[in-house]
Amino acid sequence: MNLSEFIVLGEAEKKWQLMNNGVALAKRTFEHQIIFLFQLEDYYVEAYCNVDDKAIVEFRILPDTDAISPYLEAIPIDELLN
Repeated sequence: MNLSEFIVLGEAEKKWQLMNNGVALAKRTFEHQIIFLFQLEDYYVEAYCNVDDKAIVEFRILPDTDAISPYLEAIPIDELLN
């Protein structure tokens, strides 16, 4: 699924695409949210989840690889190479 197709999906369809076709790369915590980073095709998507009820409250498409810098420390590169 390319980026323009993902953008026009509804919330439930976006969640389905991430869970079934996305590659979960990392997660981080910010204030009262857990933010998961996924890769779909050649783009990245963040899923913002409420800490209390675990519901996804927002999807953000990252414009380029510079936007994933908050996750770089959390990605276990050494483990992936072994």
